Amino acid sequence: MPGAKGTESAVRLRGAGRRRLLAAVRRMRGPEGGSAGGPRVVSARSALGLRGGGGSGTGGARTPRARQSVGRRVLTAAALEPGGRRESALRVPASRPWAAAAGRPGMAFMEKPPAGKVLLDDTVPLTAAIEASQSLQSHTEYIIRVQRGISVENSWQIVRRYSDFDLLNNSLQIAGLSLPLPPKKLIGNMDREFIAERQKGLQNYLNVITTNHILSNCELVKKFLDPNNYSANYTEIALQQVSMFFRSEPKWEVVEPLKDIGWRIRKKYFLMKIKNQPKERLVLSWADLGPDKYLSDKDFQCLIKLLPSCLHPYIYRVTFATANESSTLLIRMFNEKGTLKDLIYKAKPKDPFLKKYCNPKKIQGLELQQIKTYGRQILEVLKFLHDKGFPYGHLHASNVMLDGDTCRLLDLENSLLGLPSFYRSYFSQFRKINTLESVDVHCFGHLLYEMTYGRPPDSVPVDSFPPAPSMAVVAVLESTLSCEACKNGMPTVSRLLQMPLFSDVLLTTSEKPQFKTTEIIYRNSLFRPWLLAVLTIPTKLKEALRIAKECIEKRLIEEQKQIHQHRRLTRAQSHHGSEEERKKRKILARKKSKRSALENSEEHSAKYSNSNNSAGSGASSPLTSPSSPTPPSTSGISALPPPPPPLPPPAAPLPPASTEAPAQLSPQAENGVSRGALLSSIQNFQKGTLRKAETCDHSAPKIG
Repeated sequence: MPGAKGTESAVRLRGAGRRRLLAAVRRMRGPEGGSAGGPRVVSARSALGLRGGGGSGTGGARTPRARQSVGRRVLTAAALEPGGRRESALRVPASRPWAAAAGRPGMAFMEKPPAGKVLLDDTVPLTAAIEASQSLQSHTEYIIRVQRGISVENSWQIVRRYSDFDLLNNSLQIAGLSLPLPPKKLIGNMDREFIAERQKGLQNYLNVITTNHILSNCELVKKFLDPNNYSANYTEIALQQVSMFFRSEPKWEVVEPLKDIGWRIRKKYFLMKIKNQPKERLVLSWADLGPDKYLSDKDFQCLIKLLPSCLHPYIYRVTFATANESSTLLIRMFNEKGTLKDLIYKAKPKDPFLKKYCNPKKIQGLELQQIKTYGRQILEVLKFLHDKGFPYGHLHASNVMLDGDTCRLLDLENSLLGLPSFYRSYFSQFRKINTLESVDVHCFGHLLYEMTYGRPPDSVPVDSFPPAPSMAVVAVLESTLSCEACKNGMPTVSRLLQMPLFSDVLLTTSEKPQFKTTEIIYRNSLFRPWLLAVLTIPTKLKEALRIAKECIEKRLIEEQKQIHQHRRLTRAQSHHGSEEERKKRKILARKKSKRSALENSEEHSAKYSNSNNSAGSGASSPLTSPSSPTPPSTSGISALPPPPPPLPPPAAPLPPASTEAPAQLSPQAENGVSRGALLSSIQNFQKGTLRKAETCDHSAPKIG
């Protein structure tokens, strides 16, 4: 038989011992082309029951002998990358359908896959800044610095052309948003001025898509900005895992993949049915483990298998659940009406997430009675989970299924998987929202805002709320989304139930909520189980949940602390570098220099006055002494003024300094009080105001 070329294949190995089985697997791990007698070709799509697959000769049905031989088969799956390059084959036993580690090619049959979780938090926002551009022969490349979170060390460079931006923009058109991508230009697109202007436009485009909460979390934007961490084809990986599962559970059959109906990158959905009930539709969800998974593998698998036994009137029932060391698979009933978010946005449940919720055609909130009833039901189930010690933290409108007039909560497994919350980028900014109960209350505020106004809030915290159907609605919103609430802390779920908006709502249900383990026997219908045993959650699992809850809250507190420190540092730097602050610093420096100059001038004036007084007293005493005779006039003209006083002796250097000191010190001493009168008298001196002195000379001898 020809070998398998670029397709998934299955091989039936018959052997009595382990050595023969390993030898057969080693022979299979040859060139991709295979050899004569190679593995039989069965595509993964045919294993899933999708159209276009070859399937088996029996049209999907299996004989009892075929089902017994499943444990001796070895499935070979290949992971396709987006570029079309095929990785080497991944061989895992079909009897252990969850023994495959996604994205790890070439793993041998007996090799144990690495157990662990995805440490990367997909909700951490990415920021992008174009640092430079370089012009090549026929195009221009833009060098972009991308940073994850607040750490500068967690950044990298990517190179993108305008055609890459255009391709991304075309892919995002499904969202229905008008994104500000600069237009194309065929002639003159290599000019320096045009490149600089286009770079500004591309930077604005990056700012818009990275600040939009839905766009920034979509797979298209993540792959554009971070190709190293988001290069895998998660849909293909999910198909491999689901195909392995269906080989051990032949009663299920996939109808079609539900592409991108959710916002998570590492969580995929498939529409499926039961072979003996072709009209029933179910939804299968597959997801990787997240960074907040702190349960041990044993406790994790026990709790996942416990989810189908959770009975509550406001929890959407899990039909089947299973897990391995790296992922989990759950099956629920498909609801044609969709979720509460589909009701608010008037969307179709099967449409992609971007198309449904990015740009709704009509923005309209729900009626007041619906808001009160749905809100009361959601708060009741949250209180039930918190009383049981079961962590949640994933409340948003897409995780609330509508079943008639009843809201039922979805995705209880997310907290067990350790997946980050949809609103994590919001509540991680506030240090008072540091418990899972406060997280649920804050997320309930987001949900209540959407139910009231038909759209999410523009920013959080909310400064002022638009008019609402009732002031009681605004009171609840203020207690969960206002600046004061985010700064001081959230109320408890019990406190919200006592508020006037929900306290008068009457709930009519006869089903008693409980957590219990059940053995389910399927008779005629999958959804009519016979309950044979009832058992409360074991104490060991409760303790494991408590420890996991504390670890989740601890990571949140550490992240909030880092964000708070970064915000303080950024605020200080921006304040120190602002134009107003620079002006203030200049004014203070000028005042300080004037003050020091004034002090120096006062010291100089004090020294000058002391020196002037001492020098002046010694020079004027001979002139004013009455005993010194006045020399006779030789010219005989008595009207002339007396001659000026003689110069001081050379040893006294003060008179030259006295002629220069006023000119040098006058600008510095103009603000002084004691020096002002002296300077003004010197400046106002006028020579013409002097009176002529009349001299009576009686020293001449009298004749006669």
